[in-house]
Amino acid sequence: MKMKGYSLHAVNNLCYEKLEYPKCESGWCVVKVKAAGICSSDIPRVYMKGTYHFPTVPGHEFSGVVDKVADKGNEYLVGKKVGIFPLIPCRKCEQCQNGHYEMCANYDYVGSRRDGGFAEYVAVPVWNLIELSDEISFEEAAMMEPLAVALHAMKKADIKNNDTVAIIGTGMIAFAAAQWARKLGATKVVVVGRSESKRKIANNIPEIEYITFKDCEKEFDVVLEAVGSNSAIDKAINTVKAGGRLVLMGNPEGEIDLKQNTYWRILRKQLHITGTWNSSYEKNRDCDWSEVKKALERHEIKASALISHFYNQDALKFGMELMHKHREPYCKVMTLWNRGE
Repeated sequence: MKMKGYSLHAVNNLCYEKLEYPKCESGWCVVKVKAAGICSSDIPRVYMKGTYHFPTVPGHEFSGVVDKVADKGNEYLVGKKVGIFPLIPCRKCEQCQNGHYEMCANYDYVGSRRDGGFAEYVAVPVWNLIELSDEISFEEAAMMEPLAVALHAMKKADIKNNDTVAIIGTGMIAFAAAQWARKLGATKVVVVGRSESKRKIANNIPEIEYITFKDCEKEFDVVLEAVGSNSAIDKAINTVKAGGRLVLMGNPEGEIDLKQNTYWRILRKQLHITGTWNSSYEKNRDCDWSEVKKALERHEIKASALISHFYNQDALKFGMELMHKHREPYCKVMTLWNRGE
């Protein structure tokens, strides 16, 4: 059986073509993709750095319906709506033994180390499935991964009631983190961007303020850096209060170099600095992903408000180009799959 999908054959060589239906081994299933978000990390992966081997189908933010299972004991899953935790842990290393799968030393990853969700069908382990109700749309389900990453970061900030929080950055995860900060008890949450271009998105989210870099003069109890550039990190360090908490989340654009005066501020402010990576996941147990599921079911997080663009599956490259060339302001670019049935 053949399917359509996007295969990265080399850097900047993404082809929409016929592919083989995925193999389904014991413990695994095949998901029929219904929605797939384009992550900001997909842009350098496709246009500059490549994946871990070629060819590879990118895409790690996706949802769908279980189409096939390998084992009879999992046949009840066929037809179920699902979200997918894209990290496949080894389950053997020290971090996995302690349940910290996001810090696995030998992980596999859907969409970068193995074929992902920019295809009509994708193979994933049954363990990585999150069964969903009809309260959650396919588009919202495809955003569970970045929503969980944002929640994980805000938990690292140890937000207390009445804290003030600044989010440096205007990507989808930054706006999601702002919503989580409010939910966790912050009284004032500000998203800080370089220009006015993202204000419209901020206006769609209740109780979130938006200011530009040049207008950000106050200090905050908690600052989340969600860009990964020297200037954003410098701004974050300057924006957090003395004794405050700084969470670094942004994937680095290149080498990170701190100015001497910036480093002095870390020391003299006695900042509490922590890094954050990915999100916690444990099947059928409390974790970041289960909290995201509950919040979406209860409509406590406005995920759909963060989708700025929709593309059908055969137009995915237009969405990639929009993000790569920054042709217009965007937040989450969403692609729709298997919708012409």
